[in-house]
Amino acid sequence: MIRVLVVDDDFMVARIHSGYVARVPGFKVVSVAHNGADALATVEELRPDLVLLDIYLPDMSGLDVLKALHDVDVLMISAARDVPTVREAMRGGAVNYLIKPFTAAALAERLQQYADTRKRLTAIGAEARQGDVDRLFGIVTSSAPMPKGLSAATCALVADTLREAGRDLSAAEAAELTGLSRVSARRYLEHLCAVGQAEFRPRYGTAGRPEHRYRWLG
Repeated sequence: MIRVLVVDDDFMVARIHSGYVARVPGFKVVSVAHNGADALATVEELRPDLVLLDIYLPDMSGLDVLKALHDVDVLMISAARDVPTVREAMRGGAVNYLIKPFTAAALAERLQQYADTRKRLTAIGAEARQGDVDRLFGIVTSSAPMPKGLSAATCALVADTLREAGRDLSAAEAAELTGLSRVSARRYLEHLCAVGQAEFRPRYGTAGRPEHRYRWLG
């Protein structure tokens, strides 16, 4: 369970965002803070895994809170759109930046990306290879080019379908949703796995070969 602290000066907005987080499997809101000082104190006391941090706080900037935080990940949530603010958040170590107002689905997608990254880090072990690091930072390298016979446009369609499904899919389910043949859908799904954007896991039934299930990683 990933423990989350929500920081927002608006009590109603904080409640809404907490509700968004609570809907995402594997995440739990452990507390809410409405100013920078309380946010810092709560992090020190509860040691959450992730902080959803607003920038416009009554006592100090969320960017200053970000700089003061240690040993905790931060996802910035703000109405600020100017590039210097976004750049400062990146330099401060924010794992992502979500512009207000946003939907529950938009936040859920960022939270799932965060959970996937944590899982990948755990799976790597003590030392990472360059390919592991590239996948963590969202870089698709040329080591796995588009296979012959596959198109970038159709690959994007399959990727969007898998991402928007919000769950794992079989090749047959992906084929039905995209209008492709099962064989074609499976080839695209396997390519997405090869470049680190998806993963597959076998699902064992009562008899016969296990069914491959594909899940979006991003």
